[in-house]
Amino acid sequence: MAVKRAGGRTEEDDDARFAISSITEASVTERSPMDPALWLARLPLFHDIDPKALSRLAESSRVRRFERSDFVFRMGDPCDSFHVVLSGQVKLFVLSPTGHEKVIEIVGPGASFAEALMFLGRPCVVHAQCLADCALLSVQRKAVLDEVQADSGFALRMLAGLSRRLHGLVSDVQAYALQNGVQRVIGYLLRDQAMDDDRADDAVTVSLPVSKATLASRLSLTPEYFSRVLRELEDAKLIEVDRREIRIPDVKRLATYTG
Repeated sequence: MAVKRAGGRTEEDDDARFAISSITEASVTERSPMDPALWLARLPLFHDIDPKALSRLAESSRVRRFERSDFVFRMGDPCDSFHVVLSGQVKLFVLSPTGHEKVIEIVGPGASFAEALMFLGRPCVVHAQCLADCALLSVQRKAVLDEVQADSGFALRMLAGLSRRLHGLVSDVQAYALQNGVQRVIGYLLRDQAMDDDRADDAVTVSLPVSKATLASRLSLTPEYFSRVLRELEDAKLIEVDRREIRIPDVKRLATYTG
């Protein structure tokens, strides 16, 4: 993967360019000009909710703005709300005693985080940091619990979201335990490709949403090893790398590569 940058820019500088974000204000507490109820109504989690319930949730919600590298919360902070990413990207991570960073998840627009901790009423067990300028919708714990008690449909949607998150974490643990580094990288590149699709033979292009170092941490690999895997796949004519754009000429051939 090429790492040259015009004007001395770094990969980390490009995080903001590749993240989906148009928020530039510095305030983290200022309300958005758009009513939070309108944001809530657009999110899958809140589809088909009674307008009155939506209004109650909106009263306890706010759109918060963060600049790149700002922390939404740190490990040990109280968790009295959950957050939906409206624009930008948020990195959830932990630090080892030696300062080594392990990325747990990268949350993009339309996705949410901190729901489970909010329900448990426990302090945050991870750090949440913005990879680009972000707008988040923060929904207060008490309002969510009130609606869960009043609307079983809302409770089921929350459970479905938490179940998807748990399934993803279990899949990650399985990959780390059973797959080598090459298989993890291939699995990431093909995560949105259906092998039984008629178009599986077509070439596809995957855009890496974050820096190589961040993605390597997400896959429990070192940045150096991640780069070596990309070079190996490129040498095998399985991918073509242009900075963060990775073209896959033959999806099925890449999927069957064992290294």
